[in-house]
Amino acid sequence: MDKLATKIKLYCEANSKTANFDDGGNVKLRNNSDGNGDFISSWSVDGLAQPTEEQLNELESQATTLESNNQVDATRRTAYGSWNDQLDEIYHDIDAWKSRLQTIKTNNPKS
Repeated sequence: MDKLATKIKLYCEANSKTANFDDGGNVKLRNNSDGNGDFISSWSVDGLAQPTEEQLNELESQATTLESNNQVDATRRTAYGSWNDQLDEIYHDIDAWKSRLQTIKTNNPKS
């Protein structure tokens, strides 16, 4: 459901709206495990019509890029370590810290 949720978020943002997938939110997604994949089971975004399949398909590459970049961000955050450790590293050798972070960014590029 991640890809569908991402496309819906992008669709809503493009129309100055917010998709909320939480319980009681304005968008509900389901998958009946029937091989047909995820679908919108409930749509109540105020002032915005439910997107068509074609509208969501137009956001495919943008959603893929966003999800890839989110994964890169998560990988980088793990590799950076805690703020406490980073501050200690900066205090002891800021140039080594800068070099380490640049290596992490180089090894985990964003799209």
